[in-house]
Amino acid sequence: MLGNRLVIVSDAHLGTVPTESDDRFLAFLDQVPDLGDALLINGDLFDFWFSYRRVIPRAGFRAAASLAVLARRMPVMMTGGNHDRWGNTFWQQDAGVRYEPSEIRFRAMGLDILALHGDGIAEEHRSARIMHRITRHPLTSWAYRLIHPDLGIGLVDRMSTRLADSTRDAAVLERASVRQAAWAEARLAADPSIGLLVMSHTHRPALAEPFPGRRYLNPGAWIDGRHFAIVTPEAVQQRQFDA
Repeated sequence: MLGNRLVIVSDAHLGTVPTESDDRFLAFLDQVPDLGDALLINGDLFDFWFSYRRVIPRAGFRAAASLAVLARRMPVMMTGGNHDRWGNTFWQQDAGVRYEPSEIRFRAMGLDILALHGDGIAEEHRSARIMHRITRHPLTSWAYRLIHPDLGIGLVDRMSTRLADSTRDAAVLERASVRQAAWAEARLAADPSIGLLVMSHTHRPALAEPFPGRRYLNPGAWIDGRHFAIVTPEAVQQRQFDA
């Protein structure tokens, strides 16, 4: 049972943030059971993650271990983002986290909820759209698995800014947010069964109700101000973690 309070967080990009920021996110995970009954991580939890058959990235160990502990107490779900879509079977089998690489659909609080990270929808530059297709192609992950982890992870550390539009230009990000909201409204119109559509990726918090009782939510980015959201049957709260 998912209960009546769903906590949503995305875009923490762990692995590139300072240690104190990483510690702050772990403190947030410790408090999630007091904030809600279930947790949804909507992509880009890590700046890079790849599940090898016998290896996990060292930079993500503490967060992965914390999520495994949390998943023993409450339902935890995760979608992949353009930086961490290669979860394979690790999350479900070893951490007890329900994981989907592209989008996840579930029912909570009497709502059908659809969550996807949102990459490939709002990118302005052609290079980002091409990179989106490359990172989703199964041959890419197959080929990457052949590289020794120390070499492969080092390579991605140098390439991570090219995995999406990495601009900090406010005007570009605002246009992306507008395109994302328009896409969300069209998806809600096309599928009346969806009660809540969750997308992230643009790092721009957004909340809209284009149809009565049916909402679009972008919780914002944890990495940019420790944003998260709490969804209840009555409301959607956009919050910032201060502890």
